[in-house]
Amino acid sequence: MPDSVRLRLFLLDCRLAVCRLGPHDEVPGWAGGSAFSSVTRTSTELSIVCREDAVPVGIHREGGWRVFQVEGPLDFALTGVLASIAGPLAEAGISLFAISTFNTDYVMVREHDVEAAVLALRAAGHGVD
Repeated sequence: MPDSVRLRLFLLDCRLAVCRLGPHDEVPGWAGGSAFSSVTRTSTELSIVCREDAVPVGIHREGGWRVFQVEGPLDFALTGVLASIAGPLAEAGISLFAISTFNTDYVMVREHDVEAAVLALRAAGHGVD
């Protein structure tokens, strides 16, 4: 992605959890039904990102995530989109969890890192709302 291209990101109003189920488990009903959720199945796990308050007790999860949406749609030919976000966050010591969809990318950070993430992304030239 050329240096002159800057992204616009929007902090969504939701608190999320990343959950892990078994690779052969069915997708549970609580996994969807909100403004943001993601389900990914691999040979070793069923990974679910959904509203934190929807996850039942006893499910293996990491909660306390917030999500930034990159303004899209993004052209599939663009390169460096996630790198332009991940680099400044890494330099600020902020870990991320990225999810891509057909239209755009989403970057999750821990809730306690949101303010620092906004500052780091703005310092890198991105617009953050």
